Amino acid sequence: MITRQTLLAWCDDMLQPYLFKDYAPNGLQVEGAENIKKVVTAVTASHAAITYAADSGADMLLVHHGMFWKNELQTITGWKKQRIATLLKHEINMVGYHLPLDAHSELGNNARLAARMGWITERQCGEQNLLNIGCLNQSQTLADLAVQLEKQLGRIPVVVGDVEKKISKLAWCTGGAQGFFQTAINEGVDVFVTGEISEAQYHLANETGIAFISAGHHATERYGIMALGEAIEKEFGVQIDFFDEQNPA
Repeated sequence: MITRQTLLAWCDDMLQPYLFKDYAPNGLQVEGAENIKKVVTAVTASHAAITYAADSGADMLLVHHGMFWKNELQTITGWKKQRIATLLKHEINMVGYHLPLDAHSELGNNARLAARMGWITERQCGEQNLLNIGCLNQSQTLADLAVQLEKQLGRIPVVVGDVEKKISKLAWCTGGAQGFFQTAINEGVDVFVTGEISEAQYHLANETGIAFISAGHHATERYGIMALGEAIEKEFGVQIDFFDEQNPA
């Protein structure tokens, strides 16, 4: 068992949220019990994840996507009231780390996706250094890369481009990073991998010859929060339980 403040201080020291300009608060978002014996990790602080944490007796829900997003209504009504009411009733601390967990060189979503896929990271660039540039450990076709992503992530990706094209250099950013596609194009990569696709990326891929893969927002962002939980378990010995919601987006 550790105190809430001890765990938060360790997370802040590890992820350094003060370095990022983010769209939501990082760290403690809803206060619960002071002492932490069990932590549930999840991609998003959905009501399903909160309910799972409550049913499993967790003292903290640690997520990548928390609440209180920029430009969101500030009133506590409807779905937001239901989430917060459940957290307060069960004295569950809700803690979220967004961009700091994307970018971390060891525990981050981008780093963990690369590790699962066997990609070699060369450098970070773009907005807040969130875009990763690297290469495959061996040349393969776009079709081969899509099959490997499906096998690792358990989701059929959306692929735009010549599936027979040989791929060696790639850029990636997990989640909703389709807006980074032009930056990836400027870097001269063969393919850009992210979680989501919008209408415009279809045309950009076809017109530039740079392939685009949307592998799922949730699917590409499971592994950072899992790695953070595993690091906490190793450091403090508290019980960690990962809740994997079946989100197709």
